[in-house]
Formats: sequence, C-alpha cells, structure tokens
Amino acid sequence: MSVVIRKNRMMGSLGHHVRLLNGSVLSRRDGDVSSVLANALLSSVASSDGVAMLAPGGRSISYSELNEQSRSLAAGFIASGVRPGDRVAFQVHKSPSVVVLHLALLWCGAIQVPINPDYPAGEVRCLLEDAQPVAVIRDPDAPEIAGPWTSYTLDRHGDGSLLSLSDSADAPLPRITERDGAAILFTSGTTGAPKGALLSHGNLAHNASTLVDVWGFSSDDHLVHVLPLFHTHGLFVALHCALLSGACMSLLPRFDVDETIEALSDPRSTVMMGVPTHYARLVESSWLTADITAGMRLFISGSAPMTPALHQAFADRTGHQVLERYGMTETSMLTSNPVDGVRKPGSVGLPLPGVDVRVVAAADKEEREGDVGAVEVRGPNVFDGYWRRPELRDTAFTTDGWFRTGDLGRFDADGYLHLVGRSKDLVISGGLNVYPSDVEAVLDALPGVRESAVVGLPDADLGEQVVAVVVAETDDALDESSVRHLARQHLAGYQVPKRVIVMPELPRNVMGKVQKDVLRQALGTQ
Repeated sequence: MSVVIRKNRMMGSLGHHVRLLNGSVLSRRDGDVSSVLANALLSSVASSDGVAMLAPGGRSISYSELNEQSRSLAAGFIASGVRPGDRVAFQVHKSPSVVVLHLALLWCGAIQVPINPDYPAGEVRCLLEDAQPVAVIRDPDAPEIAGPWTSYTLDRHGDGSLLSLSDSADAPLPRITERDGAAILFTSGTTGAPKGALLSHGNLAHNASTLVDVWGFSSDDHLVHVLPLFHTHGLFVALHCALLSGACMSLLPRFDVDETIEALSDPRSTVMMGVPTHYARLVESSWLTADITAGMRLFISGSAPMTPALHQAFADRTGHQVLERYGMTETSMLTSNPVDGVRKPGSVGLPLPGVDVRVVAAADKEEREGDVGAVEVRGPNVFDGYWRRPELRDTAFTTDGWFRTGDLGRFDADGYLHLVGRSKDLVISGGLNVYPSDVEAVLDALPGVRESAVVGLPDADLGEQVVAVVVAETDDALDESSVRHLARQHLAGYQVPKRVIVMPELPRNVMGKVQKDVLRQALGTQ
C-alpha cells in the first residue's frame, strides 16, 4: 500500500490546547474542554457588552443578553430533568432563538440533535426514533410527532412553549469533559439509512479554536451569516467562529441574493461563509461589485467544490479570491487554503493545525506526489463513531485509527490537497479509472456549459460507461455531438462521455452539493 501523509503546515498551530479570548490557554489534558467551549463562546461578556447578532428588522442582541438568555434556558432544561448525555432534538427555522437554544444545550450538557426543518414528518420520526430524545422542539406549524419525549414549540420570531422553560434561577451547571457528547448530526442517508455522527465537546472546541486562529477572526469582524443552523457549516463553523472571537453577525434567515448583497454593502461586514451555489447566484447579480465588497476581508466556501470558472468570475467582479476549505459532518474542518498565502482554485488547501491527512494509493503503485488515493484523516476534531452503530466502526476507521472519509484525492508538490470525487462516484470503464472531477473540469470550461456532473452507468461491454449531465449557460441548445467532440480534444478516449444529457439544473441538497445518486437513479430509467 502506497501512503502519502501530510501534517499541518499552517502557522498558529494550537496543538492540544484551546485558546480563550482572554489570552489564556487550557490543555485538553485538563479534561474540562466542554465547559471551556461554552464559556469561551460567551467570554466577551466578561469584558464588554458588544453586539453579538443583528437580526432581520434591525433588532440587535448583545453578548450579555445572549449569555443571560442561554443560561436561563439551560437552567430551565436542568429543572425539567434534562441531564448530561440526554438528547434534545430541534426542528425549527433559523432565528436568534436557535443560537440561544444551541448555547443552552451546551451549558447543560445535553446532546443536541438539529434536524432540517424541511424534512417530512415520516423522515423526522425515523431520526427521532433513532436518537431517542427526551425533548423535541419544533416549529408550531409543523405536525407534532408523538413519542416518549416532551414536546415544545419555537417559531422564527422566538415565541412558543419553549419559553416556559426559562428559569431566572442560577442553576449549577454540570461538569462536562471533552469526551462527552455534544451533538448528533445525521448524514444525508443517500446510500442507505441516515447515520448519526456523534461529535464530542472536545471535537467542537478544537475545531472552533483552530479556525478562529487560522482564519484570523477577531472581535473586529462582522460575519454575514447566510447558512442554515441545522448543519455543521452554519452551526459549528460559522457560528462558533463568530462567537468565540467576540465578533458580530448579521443573521440572515436564509440565503437571498438581494438581502446578502445588502448585508455585504454594510461597511461593518468583513466575512462571509457560503457554498458555491451562493457565490454563483451572487455573480449573476448586477449589484455585486468591487465597491459593494470593499470592506470585506474574507470570503470562504465549502460543502461542495467550486469550479475554477466561478473562482475567476467572482474575483473579476469583486477583487476577492474565495478561500476554499474541506470538512465533513464527522470531522468538522480538515484543510483550508491560507488567509495569507497562495490560494489555489480547485484545491481545498493544507491540513489544519492538529489534523493529519493521508492519501492511500493502490498497493501496486510506487509512492509519488500526485497519485490519487483514498483520503484518510485523524485528529482531535474527528468523531469517535456513529450513534448506536458500533458495527460501522471497522468500516469507518482503519485498524491504526484513521477515519476513512470516502473521498478520493491527491497532494500536489506544495502539499495542497485536491479532491477528485467520492470513492462511490469513481467510474471504472473498461478496467480504467475515470475520476469525475477531471472530466467535469473539462466540460465546465467548454463554451455554452454552465456546469456539469459525471456519473457511471452500467454497460454490458465496458462494465460502466461515462455519462455527463450538463447545464447550458443560456437558453441556446447544446449539441451532444459537439460537446463530445470538444471534450475529446482535452480528454483521453476512455474519459470522453459516451452520453451527454442536457438538463435545466443539477439536483442538489440543501448545502449545494450535487446529488449524484439522484442523477444515477434518474438516468438509469432513461
């Protein structure tokens, strides 16, 4: 087996420590990182009464209010019988109250289970039966799902029966260690039943402190928060970076092009985190200009790959180069392009401090830079296993303790990681490996093609045939034969799609990731 390992090469490594806003550092060996996480997220309260969030309508919420409300709700949970390790699920719309709820559950040591508010009742029931929560918080307009749990309501305006839990008493908070569970986030379940990734307080503490350090967050920052609060990107990455650094947030209820551009034009705004689809929609707007984004210091993208063409288009319009990073539900962030240094379009950057990444190539290959292999990771940010699925331990982790991400990638000569696709999406045609990202990069660069997705479909002769789905740049029709002819000039024969299918858009999940399983199912019936 050929293995290429890269440890972090970024400045500011925190090792096994968590840095607080007051400058002190606590060793993870002290075993109380979770308390540090909850306290650190609100530690600016001790020294200032700064604004934590700007909500729609101009309402502002200070750090002191956030502290008071979350501590009060935590006391209410404790008084109601919620104990450390109990699960508390919530399926509610994004609002400042969700931030209060999130922090309250950290304070009292409950394991929070965020659920997409768009999930249908049947799917929600399956997740709840798996998580076995003691309490469920839902939007008042959503159907109540009966079960052995206490139900509360919370609407997007902060009203609901959950308010009855708030307790003015200063209840003693439990001592939680870094190894205790903090959250269960369910994977999409596109290849089977959803799996709950159990993240510990230590996982979240390391991830948050590392990102604040690497991305240079400070109390001078103002985050334009457009991401949902049921997913790791919006809840644990964006939110924690802002709170841990004492920054302010414009908490937008959802991504909307006009509302986002208005927030970006605020001279206080400095950072935005989004997915490639967000940046593509912004580029389509004539209102996006360099003047609008003049006060911004950093645009970050993740959850799906960004095409080089979109990188260039955004840079041309704004003068800003988007920073791409790489993470997963089970690990939070793993790699990032540098804030100060070379950012490579198409690369997800260098391993973060404290994180080791390796690429495991085929056993019969001589080890060399650029070989494609399975991406495996380890570090204090990596979860320990799936909720109630111990049988998955042997398949999720190697015998020497590395987590198998399921991604395929390669390191370049500078140590930057380039992802080439999911291992399940690898197409083996006539015994030869076809990496979808290689073909998609060529197709995306062709005139008239806005974006593409490549999948493999069964073929009696080749085993699998390469099939491309393309979205046209305009309403003008794309000709299959011309697309294949142009692609053949840049690809080897076995890489050229045997079929090119034009669709109005690609199916995506809520975070903008192309759902290739949906494509395979749809194309398999054609």
